[in-house]
Amino acid sequence: MAVRIAGINIPDNKRIEIALTYIYGIGASQSGKILDEIGIDKNIRTNKLSEDDVKKLRVEIESKYTLEGELKRQVMMNIKRLRENGSYRGTRHAKGLPVRGQRTKTNTRTVRGNKRMTMGSGKRKVEKT
Repeated sequence: MAVRIAGINIPDNKRIEIALTYIYGIGASQSGKILDEIGIDKNIRTNKLSEDDVKKLRVEIESKYTLEGELKRQVMMNIKRLRENGSYRGTRHAKGLPVRGQRTKTNTRTVRGNKRMTMGSGKRKVEKT
């Protein structure tokens, strides 16, 4: 039986503490807190949960937490607000650069793309004959 919470199919063969992290908006520490509140063992596998436990989990998670589409929409609206304000963070988001003060002379390959600006840092190796 596939357990479905907040519109996400949770994997059957993983520990429930790990399986809950497949839901966008629930991390490892938060999944542990949820399971402690309900009183479900963290080490039990998802496929071993009873119907009653699944129901408790679903009610707890869907009622108390902002998850999935709604959370993603909220994040996008926050970024949109920063862009419209013309704030520093908003302009960094718009340009696709690091937002939180990281250095950009080096170490931003993931954000800026793999563009190399100097001749010495060449992309490919030259064959020697």
